[in-house]
Amino acid sequence: MALEKLRRIDDTKIEVPLDYKPGMGVKGIIYVDDLLEKELETQSIDQVANVATLPGIVGASLAMPDIHTGYGFAIGGVAAFNLKDGIVSPGGVGYDINCGVRLLRSNLKKEIVLPRIKELVNILYNEIPSGVGSKGKIRLSPEDEGRLLIHGARWAVEQGFGDAGDLERIESGGCIDGADPSLISRKAYERGKAQQGTLGSGNHFLEVQYVDEIYDEKAAGSLGLFNDQITVMIHTGSRGFGHQVCTDFLEVMERAVIKYKIELPDKELACAPYESPEAQDYLSAMRAAANYAWANRQCIMHWAKEVFMRIFNISPKELGMTLIYDVAHNIAKIEEHVVNGKKMKLIIHRKGATRAFPPGHPELPEIYRALGQPVLIPGDMGRVSFVLLGTGKAMKETFGSTCHGAGRVMSRHQAIRKAKGRAIWREMEDKGIIVRSAGRETLAEEMSEAYKDVSNVVDVVHSAGISKKIARLRPIGVIKG
Repeated sequence: MALEKLRRIDDTKIEVPLDYKPGMGVKGIIYVDDLLEKELETQSIDQVANVATLPGIVGASLAMPDIHTGYGFAIGGVAAFNLKDGIVSPGGVGYDINCGVRLLRSNLKKEIVLPRIKELVNILYNEIPSGVGSKGKIRLSPEDEGRLLIHGARWAVEQGFGDAGDLERIESGGCIDGADPSLISRKAYERGKAQQGTLGSGNHFLEVQYVDEIYDEKAAGSLGLFNDQITVMIHTGSRGFGHQVCTDFLEVMERAVIKYKIELPDKELACAPYESPEAQDYLSAMRAAANYAWANRQCIMHWAKEVFMRIFNISPKELGMTLIYDVAHNIAKIEEHVVNGKKMKLIIHRKGATRAFPPGHPELPEIYRALGQPVLIPGDMGRVSFVLLGTGKAMKETFGSTCHGAGRVMSRHQAIRKAKGRAIWREMEDKGIIVRSAGRETLAEEMSEAYKDVSNVVDVVHSAGISKKIARLRPIGVIKG
C-alpha cells in the first residue's frame, strides 16, 4: 500500500517519496504533526503526489497542515514551476480566485462592544449582502467593471471606499499588474456586475473579534494590537466572477493538454506550458479576478467601518479602525526564489495557502519591511483566529508560504447530516458568539466540528518555523454567507 511509503521527516513534516506514484519529478512534503496526520485523507496525499508529476515543478510538491481534498490540487497546496518548461494550472489556484483575508484593528475594547454585539451583528448583516448569489449596493457599468478589473482596490478607493493609505497594507498593493479585461467572458461579466461588495456564501464571513492572547508584545504593538481590543476579520474572494473565469479556462486547458501532449495522472490538473498563449491568457484573466476580489474586500471594509461609527456614535479618529493587512490565498504569482543555491523566477501556485514573506523582503511595504509580512489565519466560527508573521525559514522551505485556515474534516453534506435537529445558532450563542446567516444550512455546513482545530494547525506552522505566532483573536459576532 502506497501509504506505507510515507516517511516522517521531523515533528512537523512527512515526506511523500518519489516512488509513491509513478512519474513524480520531485518528492512531496506535508506539514503535519502526529495529531493532524491521523486526519489526513488518502485522496489529498494522492493529490500532492499527482502535482509532483507536473512538468517543470521545482523543489517539492508542498501541502500545509490545513490540507484537504480539492479540485486537482489539494487545498493547502503550494507548487512552484520554472518559467522555461513549467506549467500553469487553474486547479492550482481554485475556483474562488483570490479568496483571501483582511484584518482591521480598532481603538474599541471588548467591554464597550459586548453589550451591543447583537445590534451590531444585525446591522452589519443588513448592510453587507451575503448568501448564494447575493447582490450588492454597487451596480457596475461595463466601463466601470473594466476599470475595476485593471485597478483592483485602487478603483474602490477612487470611488470613495476607503483611503489611499489602505493600499500599502494589501498584498500587491491591492492590484496585480497584467490583468486583461478583454479575455473575460460575457457570462463572467454578467455574474460579476452585481456582486461587488458582497460576502457570498460557504465559508466566507465577517467576524467581530477581540484580541484574547498576545504571544509577542513588541510585534503585536507594531501591528497596533493590544489585549481585549476589537478587531474585524473579512474573508471572501472574487465571487461568481472568479468562479466563471476558472470554469471558462478549465475548458481551454483541457484542450491545451491534448494540443501540447501533456500526460496527467488526473484530468483535474488540466494545464498548459507557462509560455503558451493559453497559460498567458489564463494568468491575465486570473489577475483580473484577483483585482475584483481586492476591490470587493475594500468595499466591505468601508461599509463595516461606517456601521461601527454609526452604532457607537464616534468619529473615524475615535474609532481608529484601520487595515492591518490583506492576504490572498488562492492565486498564482511570478516570484523570485533561491533553488539549489541559484536565484530563479518561478510561477508559484498557492491554493489555500498564504504568503509568509520574511523581514527585509523587497515585495513587502515599507511599514512592514523590518517586521515581516502579517499572516492572517482564520479558524471556524466557533473557535479562534491567529495573526502571525512571515519568516526566513518559509522562504527557504515553502517558497514563502504557510497555511490559510483550519481545513475541513467533513464534507458540507456530512456536516448538514450531523447537524440535523440541532440549532447551531443557539449553540453558538451559548458560547457567547452571536451569528447571523443567510440560511440554516450554511450554519450546519460551517459548524466547528466540520473543521480541524485551527490552534493545532497554527501550532504546526509555528513549530516548523514557517510563520511565527503573534496574537490570537476570539469571535463574538459572526456574519456567515
